[in-house]
Amino acid sequence: MFAAASMLASLGRMARTAELRRLGVGERELTRAVRTGEVVRVRQGVYALPDEPPEQVHAAMHGGAVGCAHAATRHGLWILRLPDELHIWLGQNGTPRGRADSCQIHWDGGHVEVGALPPVRNVLLQLGICTDEETFFAALESALRQSLVHAVDLRWLRPRLPRPRRRLVDLARSDADSGLESLIRLRLHRLGIAVRTQVQIEGVGEVDLLIGGRLIVEADGEENHAGADKRHKDLRRDAAATALGYVTLRFDYDLIVHHWDVVERAILAALARA
Repeated sequence: MFAAASMLASLGRMARTAELRRLGVGERELTRAVRTGEVVRVRQGVYALPDEPPEQVHAAMHGGAVGCAHAATRHGLWILRLPDELHIWLGQNGTPRGRADSCQIHWDGGHVEVGALPPVRNVLLQLGICTDEETFFAALESALRQSLVHAVDLRWLRPRLPRPRRRLVDLARSDADSGLESLIRLRLHRLGIAVRTQVQIEGVGEVDLLIGGRLIVEADGEENHAGADKRHKDLRRDAAATALGYVTLRFDYDLIVHHWDVVERAILAALARA
């Protein structure tokens, strides 16, 4: 016989009674583990460790899995905005257990496995239905960048999306290094401005975005640009670019996300001068 808590830890997720029994956890051991608090019974026949994320437990209580933006973050996708309410995926034919008035329910293709996340393509479909186009687009490019979706997934996803979102699938690329770059490219696309991404410039290195022949736009997320050493490297690159005749505009997360009007005016002014 195996300890219930140890088995759940090795699985790395919740599990049903039948699965735990197949793995050698007996009924008496499950009863003991629940009584001592080593294991939590989420609902009839479903068990988890006490440190299971609350949203995952809540979703399982309703017979589903965490969906939409919260699932996207757990898949490692770049998410611009998280909704206040929990979104639950019930698969194609799932039935919610209990009252789920405070939750948003998603029914789309597939079968829910206890403790598992929806497939990434399902998560993107949910984002495309529930969120704004910027959140969806940045998450889509994040998935492409990490090779979490492929051509077959896009063929599945595109016709299922609301019609206004389908053009974003055609626009999306796999070379955006961060969600900030995706936002900039999408917003400039709306203005009719073409952007090249991840451009290699001799003597400078790879730049985030290049507009026209001479305007460099850099999106500085904290994860890649925080700290004195990284700041010094950025300044050296900007100086090298200036020496070669380029103009560099550098914006951080707060400017891009919360003060886009400032960013847009700066880019348009630089283009006008060019």
